[in-house]
Amino acid sequence: MDTAEILKKVRQIEIQTNKLVSETFAGEYLSAFKGQGIEFAEVREYTPGDDIRSIDWNVTARTGIPYIKKYNEERELTLMIACDVSGSQKFGSKDKLKLEAAAELAALFAFSAIKNSDKVGLMLFSDKIELFVPPKKGKKHVLRLIRELVAFEPQSAGTDIGLCLETMSKVIKRQGILILISDFLSPVSSFSKPFKLAAKKFDLIPVIVQDKLETRLPPLHACIDVTDPETGQEDFLCLSSGEINDALDDYARRQDLNLRALFNPYKIEPIRVDTALPPADPVIAFFKARAKKIRR
Repeated sequence: MDTAEILKKVRQIEIQTNKLVSETFAGEYLSAFKGQGIEFAEVREYTPGDDIRSIDWNVTARTGIPYIKKYNEERELTLMIACDVSGSQKFGSKDKLKLEAAAELAALFAFSAIKNSDKVGLMLFSDKIELFVPPKKGKKHVLRLIRELVAFEPQSAGTDIGLCLETMSKVIKRQGILILISDFLSPVSSFSKPFKLAAKKFDLIPVIVQDKLETRLPPLHACIDVTDPETGQEDFLCLSSGEINDALDDYARRQDLNLRALFNPYKIEPIRVDTALPPADPVIAFFKARAKKIRR
């Protein structure tokens, strides 16, 4: 895309996302992601009805008058978005590539975060770290992140989710939210260890972007040449045989089982996004379900 096309696409995402955030996401985001601690605010005189567990005994002893400590929730959070930009993300059988869906998802999270005065950062990864943008606040910053997602051309086509998670754990010192957007087609064993470490440090939310054609091919009486977008390996497939769909079904089932085995010990619920459907819908459902759990 040339500059004009990039700016037009960024503007489209901005308009669409701002409307969604204003109408739905900002409040749901606030409910789903609470502050991660409390900070001391002040001491004041005890009044009847105050929790006696909050009494500051040191000040009380010095003054002879009961005082209590007051705390405020440490609301400000850091939200990091890690987005897979490998070759497989440039696939799409409908109107939208997986990478385009990822850009819209990232925008939803980013605008929701800044609406609540949180910082947002971005990491783009293939089998190397392609780009790292440190977390900051502000609409101008978020628009820059969207431009990167729309226009960025990665140097490599491979995927290394483990490297992304290892790097994120090193460069982000504070706890925060980590949105990991990928198709998660890599073997789970290749990133399970860094995933477990990241899950202990961050509020880790996997967003699995899927295209239905990757799991089931149409019944056509034809043979086609195919090329793996990440390795460049070529193959010749005959679609009239049901063996291909059987193999795809088997791989999808095993991958899903392996991912669940990785996520479940940390009570992680992934967000699953189908490129043929509006990407915002499963995110809204996720926010509502999470906010309901927090309120219990």
